[in-house]
Amino acid sequence: MFQSDLLAGKVIVITGGGTGLGKSMALRFAELGAKLVLTSRRQEVIDEAKAEIEAAGGEALAVTCDVRDFPQVEAMMEAAVEHFGRVDCLVNNAAGNFLCPSEKLSPNAFASVLGIVLQGSFHCALAFGHHVIARGGKESGGGNVISITTTYATHGSAYVLPSACAKSGVLTMTKSLAVEWAKYGIRVNAIAPGPFPTEGAWAKLMPPGMDELLSPDKIPARRFGEHHELANLAAYLLADGSAYLTGREITIDGGESLMAGEFNSLTLMDPAAVEQIMELMRAGGKK
Repeated sequence: MFQSDLLAGKVIVITGGGTGLGKSMALRFAELGAKLVLTSRRQEVIDEAKAEIEAAGGEALAVTCDVRDFPQVEAMMEAAVEHFGRVDCLVNNAAGNFLCPSEKLSPNAFASVLGIVLQGSFHCALAFGHHVIARGGKESGGGNVISITTTYATHGSAYVLPSACAKSGVLTMTKSLAVEWAKYGIRVNAIAPGPFPTEGAWAKLMPPGMDELLSPDKIPARRFGEHHELANLAAYLLADGSAYLTGREITIDGGESLMAGEFNSLTLMDPAAVEQIMELMRAGGKK
């Protein structure tokens, strides 16, 4: 689908780049010729991802960074520029989430998620923006930001209140910066994934014995997303061929978020059973 050199020479910072979707995106970007800067609070996971990228012939730098701390973010960006000479793209992927009744949330728990997701995304975008603007903005090639949001950023969700609030803030940041930073040649977009199983986040959001909460039977496509599908979407957004696309949130969820319609759930039933129900309704209406 993509040319092998689609992202050749681009330096891409990925927060939370050592595990899950972050690592999958990093590996895919490296396949397409990009140079990666992987960040995480855990050095061991980004070291492992770096080794995997290098074993496949790619280039990567691993820098420990807590995105909640702006000085650490600035230091990470400086290390990236010192190593590769510049940074072209940023992927805000680091996140925190858990299931909890809102009345049982502590202020610290709420603040922790907002710190990682909303403040962290802002810190990284700000440091990246400073770098792009300082090196000449549009005249030096501009820049590109992708933030990973969620399908419930626009309509909310029960039991994940901190994440819903934080991700909706990131979405608003995306739209705001897209307008303000267009003059610098910086594009800013978001991706809203549906269910994409990951080893870490999946365990926190899938209670034992409650698999039906995130069942593929509730998704029109009848399956979960595969990591390469999201990575390919991100690669397209970072590529020069999507240069006129900015300020958008693109949903990739197999149609899951479209099921809010009042009768949409009927599409998940056996067609014969649905037809039988409708026949009974029509018959009843003739009486």
